[in-house]
Amino acid sequence: MFKKLAVGVVSVLLVSGLVAVFGGQLEAATKKTEIIVSAAASLQDSLDKIAVLYERQHPDVDLVFNYGASGNLQKQIEQGAPADLFFSAGDKQMKALVDGGLISVNKELLKNELVLVVPSDSKTSITTITQLTDKSFKKVAVGQPESVPAGQYAQQSLTAKKVWDTVQSKLVFAKDVRQVLSYVETRNADAGFVYKTDALTSGKVKIALTVGANVHKAINYPVGIVKDSDHQTEAKAFYNYVQTQEAGSIFTGYGFILAK
Repeated sequence: MFKKLAVGVVSVLLVSGLVAVFGGQLEAATKKTEIIVSAAASLQDSLDKIAVLYERQHPDVDLVFNYGASGNLQKQIEQGAPADLFFSAGDKQMKALVDGGLISVNKELLKNELVLVVPSDSKTSITTITQLTDKSFKKVAVGQPESVPAGQYAQQSLTAKKVWDTVQSKLVFAKDVRQVLSYVETRNADAGFVYKTDALTSGKVKIALTVGANVHKAINYPVGIVKDSDHQTEAKAFYNYVQTQEAGSIFTGYGFILAK
């Protein structure tokens, strides 16, 4: 009886040991490196598609995106929030992090255009943004200039046309360009300033006017690696990938212009 009991105990221990060993190996084999990419909201559609391709080619990597206004993402990184890469919709936000010693390497990757959108069935004809002073426009959506680059470009454009102060009472401020787009889609605004790439994602709005590039600063999208990233090798690999022709074709497919 004692002999059978001893054999049983040994068998259980052996099985438990094997489960522990192989279980540990399986966990090690399936564990992925999480790469956090803080990116401008206007990049969501293109980066989500790029992520599918990249993770298929790199099954050991899990891309996690933190989308938002570039200014807010900049502040998060400055305050120590976890991030491996930063993809901004403006030079100003990237420069602030570079000057602060928080970005190790960066590159201007994309360009965009600022457009004014209206509901898709709108009969309004717009030839200049100064028409926003007309009574037919009661609410105009714009990103918060303090944190949303698209809002800064809109402010620069309206200021250049000398109507920024005039339209103040009509402005509805949004946390990012996607919220601006939503305001126009749901008719909570009669018009809104977004990027061309955002306008192309929606069937509920149409581009009423492309804002001239001469009335606002160049719309550049730099990407950089956060210096304090714990995954420098993996971050550099994705940084290099978004510069490839494969990734570039996805960006241009969503309306972005590749920087030269």
